[in-house]
Amino acid sequence: MPGPDIITMGCRLNIAESEAIRDMAADQHDLIVINSCAVTAEAVRQTRQAIRRARRDRPDARIMVTGCAAQTEPETFAAMPEVDAVIGNREKMEAASFAPKAEKVRVADIMTVRDTAPHMASAFADHARAFLEVQNGCDHRCTFCIIPYGRGNSRSVPAGAVIEKAKELVAAGYKEIVLTGVDVTSYGPDLPGSPSLGLLVERILNGVPDLPRLRLSSIDSVEIDDRLFDLIAHEPRMMPHLHLSLQAGDDMILKRMKRRHSRADAVRIVDRLTSARPDISIGADIIAGFPTEDEAMFARSLALIADCRIVHGHIFPYSPRTGTPAARMPQVDRATIKARAARLRAACEAQRADWLASLVGTRRSVLVERSGLSGHAENFAPVRFATPQTPSSIVRATISGLENGALIAQEASHDR
Repeated sequence: MPGPDIITMGCRLNIAESEAIRDMAADQHDLIVINSCAVTAEAVRQTRQAIRRARRDRPDARIMVTGCAAQTEPETFAAMPEVDAVIGNREKMEAASFAPKAEKVRVADIMTVRDTAPHMASAFADHARAFLEVQNGCDHRCTFCIIPYGRGNSRSVPAGAVIEKAKELVAAGYKEIVLTGVDVTSYGPDLPGSPSLGLLVERILNGVPDLPRLRLSSIDSVEIDDRLFDLIAHEPRMMPHLHLSLQAGDDMILKRMKRRHSRADAVRIVDRLTSARPDISIGADIIAGFPTEDEAMFARSLALIADCRIVHGHIFPYSPRTGTPAARMPQVDRATIKARAARLRAACEAQRADWLASLVGTRRSVLVERSGLSGHAENFAPVRFATPQTPSSIVRATISGLENGALIAQEASHDR
């Protein structure tokens, strides 16, 4: 029986860390680890639901809960009869935390953590691409966000360690690496010489010449400096796909969120990116129904989807997180939040459908997923193959159609 069962909630950083946990606890065959998310109240509810389901499915297993929800609400999970142990985000970096006789609750003050554990810098995820953690924590305090209290202050992995891990991943057969973190664009100020994310990307591309594809996870648009912009715009090994943390399209709401960009800033950076690299695709996080949001404010967020050409939309209905300033602001009623989220999703889906349709008839470079039956193009468009392809390979394929939200590929041939 191969190692522990790991149930991962939430972000790409959690995906990366779950794979590191799998390696550390490889001999714990009776273990289930739930790596939780705390980004919304719904995410915490889903974590509790996953715990109860895991106990029903495997009544004799040990169940350990970690991740951001465990860090911010350890008492909630410790009180659940299904849970054997709760460990914090720092403690999940230690193999000893997963031993059978571990303490019931091990959750330290995450704000005192100043390092990133070297073995957490890479992950061999169950994907054709690998996720490489280069940064953790966040120094910003957006009024809606509990995550800094789950992850601690921003801290970066030294570039030398990142490059060595990237080389290992390429040697293991990975052809695409995704740089992950809580606030990836804040990479570097805590390291000697204060290197930027752009400099790190440049060093990875130079230091790992056999890496065909490098991708960024969610980034803060206001922190895209000239070096990073030039790499995204002109470096062919940088994938033409960015996911931006925009959150809203109204300036007053952005101020109340304590974001550091304006609506005009968001539109401007997307205009610059699409002018410099017309094939780039844009994703974004948008919150529906933030406290005090009226119809006019919401309309500006809805219009942002078209103004920023968003084709990979992550829409979050606002939910108050205890301990955050936004939870004390005048709330929008739940029915209105739900309706606004539905309208945002519909706008994103319509724009995405038009974008996918525009790719029919083109040739794309596609990274084949483990199944051999599907993959993702450079711009992260989903692709299905008419005939099975070699898993984890990169192929050039002619896009012949569109079906159920995925491009259909014909005449695939190996790219490299």
